[in-house]
Amino acid sequence: MKEILRTTDPTIIAFSTALLRAEDIDCFVLDVHMSVLEGGIGLFPRRLVVADRDAFRARAILGDNEVEGLVRQ
Repeated sequence: MKEILRTTDPTIIAFSTALLRAEDIDCFVLDVHMSVLEGGIGLFPRRLVVADRDAFRARAILGDNEVEGLVRQ
């Protein structure tokens, strides 16, 4: 799994997930339940990961849609 996005904005995660799923790229959001520990203040970022084979295409799709928070590797 490769991390392709890191953000504290849940709307960016939702938008990015929708974009990737529309292109048949499976993705998984990590650190979703950290808000329970932090009190919901948005301190810890959520991370979006995809399979290694889909990372290049996923970054291209999110980059074309000007999604903020992309992790470049």
